[in-house]
Amino acid sequence: MKPDETREDALAGKAGDIEVVILGAGINGAGLFRDLCAQGINCFIVDKADFGSGTSAAPSRLIHGGLKYLETGEFGLVAQSTLERNLLLKNAPHYVSPLPTVIPIFSWGKGMWAALRTLLGSTSAPRSRGAILIKIGLMIYDFYGSRHRVMPRHRLVGRSKALRDMPALTGSIVATGTYYDAKISHPERLVVELIADGLEANAGSSAANYTSLISASNGVLTFKRDNGGAFSLRPKLVVNAAGPWIDHVNDSLGAPSKMIGGTKGSHILLKHDALVQNLAGRMLYFEADDGRICLVYDYLGKALVGSTDLPADNPDTVRCEPEEIDYLLESVRTLLPGMSFGRDQIVYAYSGIRPLPSSDASVPGLISRDHSAPVAEPDPSRPFPIISLIGGKWTTFRGFAEEVADTVLDRLGSKRKASTQSMPIGGGKGFPMDAAARATWLADAASASGIDVARLDQLLSRYGASASLIARHRSASGNEDRLPDSNDYSLFEIDYIIRNEFVEHLADIVMRRTTLAISGSLTTSDLQQIASVAGQALGWSPQRMDEEIDAVVAQLSGSNLMRLQPDRHARGVGDRAKQA
Repeated sequence: MKPDETREDALAGKAGDIEVVILGAGINGAGLFRDLCAQGINCFIVDKADFGSGTSAAPSRLIHGGLKYLETGEFGLVAQSTLERNLLLKNAPHYVSPLPTVIPIFSWGKGMWAALRTLLGSTSAPRSRGAILIKIGLMIYDFYGSRHRVMPRHRLVGRSKALRDMPALTGSIVATGTYYDAKISHPERLVVELIADGLEANAGSSAANYTSLISASNGVLTFKRDNGGAFSLRPKLVVNAAGPWIDHVNDSLGAPSKMIGGTKGSHILLKHDALVQNLAGRMLYFEADDGRICLVYDYLGKALVGSTDLPADNPDTVRCEPEEIDYLLESVRTLLPGMSFGRDQIVYAYSGIRPLPSSDASVPGLISRDHSAPVAEPDPSRPFPIISLIGGKWTTFRGFAEEVADTVLDRLGSKRKASTQSMPIGGGKGFPMDAAARATWLADAASASGIDVARLDQLLSRYGASASLIARHRSASGNEDRLPDSNDYSLFEIDYIIRNEFVEHLADIVMRRTTLAISGSLTTSDLQQIASVAGQALGWSPQRMDEEIDAVVAQLSGSNLMRLQPDRHARGVGDRAKQA
């Protein structure tokens, strides 16, 4: 933008060149945006809230091949998921890493007939999967994961060895199976990186968060930014990537639909050092008493426990309910009987609606996690087609985007110019992949920035190779001051994020651009200091800063079951926290 140009002016200046509008900037929308920008298509991606703040901010934080999809015969989905998992380990190594996964097994031969019935279309979930069935499933899973393989194959061990490896497990197991999937440390940041990559690839494209569609008439879409002006676009094609809001958005576009029949997934994070130590970097992937699949693993030093799977259709009011907490805690109590679990250990909770296709399945877990992209063709009152992105999951976003991008290109009469299959994402570009390369990167960055190697190593783990940009920002500011309590974060990091990563609100920083909130490390002093840095960078008044702090405290305590602790650094903020 030019120095005195508003975002609305900048967007309006590109209005005549925009070919595709993408409504919704979650992982599916962001992935498609990057792909289309790489093909030279001028796109506008927009979200009524922050980028990646809806369903994409509420996953199990796994990048997985979908072992359980074998039971429902979705072999094509498993094949695509394992491939995309392997590609993400290569293209986003700064955020995606291998995760050894342990399956507790309670019998040798049970579940064979139940699994066969499910494979043939039964609507009741399999129960008590035995060692033989799990062995077969893991062998098939290894086969599908062989393309671009980056991780070991599975192994099965008996009860004695399993309990030596993980003593906290219930003694009623007969064996465990171990295989490898992956986890993602910063999913919300990856969404922003995809959008930034798209903008870098095509200067004719634009992105806007906190911007709502206010009207659609005669092919013209009119948007209004929060606390800003309105602008209009006349696209050739519209993609509805609004996730659980898809039907609502289609209604507003004049194309009523009933495509989504979502389910709710809730997770809790526990401060439980003994459990984290016992897990030793592994995930437990197990069956709860009612047959649902649950999981627990170490996420940023906390034990992440998930997830529920309940029919739900209102993403605007979704939260982790008391009965879901009881269910999750009881599940881990049964599996790990020697450990204590209680609500007082919860440091964070979150919940989201999976945008699954409308289904009459009696068991939510049996609703397909596959994706589709139905098209509403133009009509006399709407000259553009609408492609709706239904279903999908975090792991397969790139493949889904590629499929839809090819459809868009065909409709626009364009050809694919670049494949995203081996295209690094954000801080994955130039990320050192082994110890020697990492040491070289750190030495070079230390020489260029004057920052010590230990600090640069921390930044590299947090931002990937983009850490070099943040280090240069520190060199320019000369400020190495830290947050009062979460002092592994520097104020220059926060300032860089605010100035370069589409930040509009305080919540964007603490809940999505960083892991300060979800890790349970955020304090009232930190919150006040971050608000001060944001106020300076964004021109907030003292009243606006207070409003932003109050909004974050209310959201964290209300929706995320997180209570900020008052302290001597910020008595005023602490008083607000007590009242929330």
